[in-house]
Parts: sequence; structure tokens; C-alpha cells
Amino acid sequence: MANIKEPSFRDSVNLMFDRAVALMDIPTGLKEKIRVCNSTYTVRFGVRLRGEIRTFTGYRSVHSEHMEPVKGGIRYASAVNQDEVEALAALMTFKCALVETPFGGSKGGLCIEPRDYEEHELELITRRFAYELAKRDLINPSQNVPAPDMGTGEREMAWIADQYARMNTTDINARACVTGKPTHAGGIAGRVEATGRGVQYALREFFRHPEDVAIANLSGKLEGKRIVVQGLGNVGYHAAKFLSEADGAKIVGIIERDGALVNDEGLDVEAVHQWIVQHGCVKGFGDAKYLEDGAKVLETDCDILIPAALEGVINLSNADRIQAPLIIEAANGPLTSGADEVLRKKGTVIIPDLYANAGGVTVSYFEWVKNLSHIRFGRMQRRQEEARHQLVVDELERLDRYLGDAWSMTPQFKEKYLRGADELELVRSGLDDTMRTAYQDMREVWHARDDVDDLRMAAYIVAIKRVAASYRAKGL
Repeated sequence: MANIKEPSFRDSVNLMFDRAVALMDIPTGLKEKIRVCNSTYTVRFGVRLRGEIRTFTGYRSVHSEHMEPVKGGIRYASAVNQDEVEALAALMTFKCALVETPFGGSKGGLCIEPRDYEEHELELITRRFAYELAKRDLINPSQNVPAPDMGTGEREMAWIADQYARMNTTDINARACVTGKPTHAGGIAGRVEATGRGVQYALREFFRHPEDVAIANLSGKLEGKRIVVQGLGNVGYHAAKFLSEADGAKIVGIIERDGALVNDEGLDVEAVHQWIVQHGCVKGFGDAKYLEDGAKVLETDCDILIPAALEGVINLSNADRIQAPLIIEAANGPLTSGADEVLRKKGTVIIPDLYANAGGVTVSYFEWVKNLSHIRFGRMQRRQEEARHQLVVDELERLDRYLGDAWSMTPQFKEKYLRGADELELVRSGLDDTMRTAYQDMREVWHARDDVDDLRMAAYIVAIKRVAASYRAKGL
């Protein structure tokens, strides 16, 4: 039961924006220009399904064109509305500015419950939606580039890309009209996992700074940290999987639509994921305790809480009972501004959404660049790298023979060193670099200014500064 005084998601974003600009030296007119949503297009279209015409409502909102194209996902959900889409578009503007991807912010949505339709029906609906947007340049490689979001994935992006290409037969860059495509249709390796991987890299970077970890009343590294994940969709699943398998963290709770699973020894994320794929729910999964009231598990004692589902799940009705000292927002807007205030006063450290889930748009940027350059990453230099490494290995082997028992190469050094980077490794490297740099930009503001006491404020200040600089450079 959310509190009556709770602002809407859009108001929450505006309030957080206002908190930051209040501390910045920006003229009032420019503040207002950055805050408002430039345009929102509402489309209502009919599709003949099951012997009748059904009407669907969709949105595409452009928040800021300080850089073009504008970028942002398209979500399919029954609760999609203009306010939500505009709030998400604003978050995209600040997210892109924070991680320095050269895009403005946009967002799209279609009011539909995807599970109510069969695949061929969804294709008809998606193609019609794409047609309505593309003919108004709301899908265009140089103006507006969508991506997947809640309820959409590679399949829908492939349909949209094909629809755009059919309408623009002579556009050599047609594939760049949308990102998050399957790899065989112009996508890039590592895009599906990108947002979850970004959450992992964000936490790794946080734990590289002992003084930041201490502010969250934690110590040591990621290994052994107890994590609760809310939402095992694309983002939550990959984040939980990577953190448990690569960093040795323990996923002690997983919250889904129908309830939650809890196991203090740690859950097998892959096994839970497979169970959900087969049964559509977490109930009945053997190796854990099942709790029907999933929301309660948000309040369990753990080290890190990862809300990776809907907005507003942590609000005034439950904020004071949240025990996690560190929250990383893998979803967009999982904390309302009221909850944000309650938790900040309590000393909880919050790694904000506009940084934490920017992995998706970062790798989307790499995909867009790949589509425009018409060549996959690593194709030109990989073997040349291997050839140069071979020279070093040959010399070391000669030394090995010459020194006999006195020295020998470390096992596996040769194969590890010889391998040139492929596309996936280059994408991960670029993502890791992006997440590290952006975190350092945020923490610099966080620690340098006495009037900035949390990372969200720092993130907004860094982002707004960059957007303002772009507008000024344009002569606005």
C-alpha cells in the first residue's frame, strides 16, 4: 500500500532533478529547458487479429535533443502510460550524459500484455507500431534509435529493424535504426547480458574504493556478500549470475511475481532461472524456502539489495524497514523520491539507476557504431595482435630451452597471452571502462563537495553539467 503523499514516478524524477540543479550555477531558463520533455507522440493503431480489429496505444517520447540521435528502449506492458514514458525518457538523457554515450534521451512504450498474444500476433502488432513511428522519423538511425526494454527483446528488435529497412530500401545504414538485435541480424556480442554485466562492473568498481565501502558500513570485497535480487528478468538474472559465479557473492534471496525464494547458503541462479523458464513461477523450486509475500523479502537482512524489476517498489510504505546498507538500482526508478530520502537519512548508500543500469545503452552505442561502420569489432586487428604476441612467446620458448630447468613458462600463459580479443571481449572491455570512468566522475563530486551527500545527487550534477554544456555549445 503506497502512501497517498507519494509522488508519481515522473514527479520523483523531477524532484531528484530539482535537488541537483538547486546546487548548480545554471540560469533558470536553461534549467527549465533541460528539465522539460521536448515532445511526446501518442499513436493509436488498429491490427486485424482473431477476426476483428483491435486498437493499440503506443508512445514515443523525446526528452532532449542536445545530442542526436536520441536513444531509449521500447517497453511492452499493460500499465504503460505517457507519464511513465516521459519519466523514463528524462532518465535516458541523464544516463547517456553520465556515461558519455553521444545520445539524447528518448523512450517508447506500447500498452499491451505480451503474454496474451501468440508470436505471429506480436509480430503484426510490432511491425505496425514500428511503421507508425518510422514514418514520423521516431525510428531513424540518425534521429531516434530504440532498444529493448521490459517485455521486449532481440526478437522484437529484429522485426522493427526489418520493418524500417522495408520502408527505407536505399538507406545503407538501415540496420542502425534500432539496437539490441540478434547477432545474426546486425546485433553485437554481449548485448543481451549488457545491463546485468554493467551492474556487476558497477559493484566491482564500488568495492575498489574502501572508503566508499566503509560509508555503506561494509568491508572487504564482493566475495561472500549476501545479495537479494528482486526480479529475475534479463537484468536481474545476468547480474545475479555473474556476481555469484565470477565474484563469489551469495544470492540469498530472489523475488519474483508469485513470491520469493530464500536460502542463506546461496541460491543457484541458473537453476532458478531454468525453473522459471519451465514453470513460469518460482513456487515449487526445491532447494530453497518459498515465501508467498515476496515484497517482505526486500526487508530481509542482507549486504546488497538489487531491485531489478519495476519502478516504485521501495516507497514510503516500506522504506524504513529496508535493512540492506547498500542498494544498487538495476531497474529504472525502483525507489520513489520519498523512499530515497528516508534511506539517505538512515545512512543507506544507493548506487543510482542512471549509472547502475547504463550497461544496456553503453553496449547499444557499440552496436550502433558497429552498424554504421559495417564491420564487426576485432575483425581487422585480432590476428595481427596474435602474430605480435607469437613473437614474444617464441622468444620466451627459446629462453626456456636455453635456461633448461632454471626457468620455465607458467602453464597456460602461452594460450592466454596468444589469444587476440574477439568482439565479446572488446565489448566487455569497453563496458568495464565506461562503468569505471563514470563511477569515478560521480565519486569525485560526491567526495569533493560538502553539499553533496549521496551518489544520486552526484550523478545528476555530472549529467546535467554535460547536457548544459552541449546546449551552450549549440548557442542556446
